[in-house]
Amino acid sequence: MQDQTQHEQASPEVLKRIQDSFDRQGLMSHLGARMAHIAPGRVHILLPSRPEVTQQHGYFHAGATSAIADSAGGYAAFTLFPENTEVLTVEYKINLLAPAVGDHIEAVGTVLKSGRTLTVCQLEVFAVQDDRRKLVANGQQTLIRIDRPQSDQ
Repeated sequence: MQDQTQHEQASPEVLKRIQDSFDRQGLMSHLGARMAHIAPGRVHILLPSRPEVTQQHGYFHAGATSAIADSAGGYAAFTLFPENTEVLTVEYKINLLAPAVGDHIEAVGTVLKSGRTLTVCQLEVFAVQDDRRKLVANGQQTLIRIDRPQSDQ
């Protein structure tokens, strides 16, 4: 069965809300990460390979891998949240399955269960070299929906 969310696109309002929030993240900007796909309950973030995001053996650093996985899951959840709310990570667990080497890595966050307060997401990170994708990390995350402070509305 093919995953429909891979072809869906979020509404223009949600796209703008997600991209605007992502653009305010200093860490994602610092790492050089970018949004690649935003769909209801699913977000892809790409991180190009460059020396600043690698560790001593030349692989993508686990911190960079984990950071984009966390953001992909957070924004996947945020696509399903109403206006005037925000998202925060409560916890996440990531398993590093293989050294990440390639042209870039791609984190995919997918909502497994969206609730009124808590949302659970699946996290996957793939190393991409040319047209080959290899799963290098996977995990699970819990996020909380909070009301946006009145001063930000």
